[in-house]
Amino acid sequence: MMPQLVTVRVTRPGHRTIRLWVPVLLLVILLSPILLLAVLGGVLACLIFHMRVRQTFAGVWRVIAALPGSRFDIEQGRNAFLVTIR
Repeated sequence: MMPQLVTVRVTRPGHRTIRLWVPVLLLVILLSPILLLAVLGGVLACLIFHMRVRQTFAGVWRVIAALPGSRFDIEQGRNAFLVTIR
């Protein structure tokens, strides 16, 4: 299943906490022309490096499908950056 929502939170001392909720489906629709070019570039790269296109894209899809439930925390000093994928 494709991720549905990405939540981003940025915390800096002395500043307000920034929270963003990004719906993935809307982002995919808006960026579809760029995604189409990325897919064509991926197919071209597979052909250049003699890789199987179907297996390569199946592997990429498996990674994307495994993302829901992931959480990425980056902290440096008192600054924090959190990304949650649902």
